[in-house]
Amino acid sequence: MASRPNLSHLLPAPRLRQLARDWLQEDAPNFDYGGYAVGDRQECAVLLCKSPGVLAGFPFFEAIFAEVGCSVEWLQSEGAWVEPITRVAEVRGQAKDLLLGERVALNCLGRCSGVATLTAKVCRGAREVGWHGEVAGTRKTTPGFRLPEKYALLDLHPTAKTLKTSFPHVIVEASGGITEDNITQFVGPNIDVISLGCLTQSAKVVDFSLKISREPVPKPPLRNFVF
Repeated sequence: MASRPNLSHLLPAPRLRQLARDWLQEDAPNFDYGGYAVGDRQECAVLLCKSPGVLAGFPFFEAIFAEVGCSVEWLQSEGAWVEPITRVAEVRGQAKDLLLGERVALNCLGRCSGVATLTAKVCRGAREVGWHGEVAGTRKTTPGFRLPEKYALLDLHPTAKTLKTSFPHVIVEASGGITEDNITQFVGPNIDVISLGCLTQSAKVVDFSLKISREPVPKPPLRNFVF
């Protein structure tokens, strides 16, 4: 099986950092009472996927936790279909930092995975009736969240272009009112692209949770400092 391309290379690092900062700033409380309560002890939290779907949005999840000083170790591959309950990743850091990044990171991962999952279902429906054109999204995206939603479309974006006998360089697109249920009515040998706003507007989020692991977290090695 061919390995999946690393789509994270499409995302400029400064753009990722800025998005993570903006989302965290929007969500962060004026006073972090939760962080005050849990303290700065080192913890390992396990990311669990609790509903079936396609995993997407890893770079955004990582950027959010990197911004609060936590590290992420993935146990699954982006673009993979998983069934509940699946251990997807382990996140390590101080308890207060895990709590600070948790909700923002889960919201982003759930939304991206929801878009990728719906896209997978639509693509499968089109392929089952023998159409090999391109399924695409539209500009109907969530304000402030366009980049993650468009990125999620790439995880399940098979593009098998069919050259038409006449005018092979003309791209014919079908758009407007197309859904997962009626897409088969629009497929045909002369249609190259079918655009669906529902991929980003109506996608049901995939359910994730982040649970503190009960296994002991190894302490970081001591460092020698020379003065």
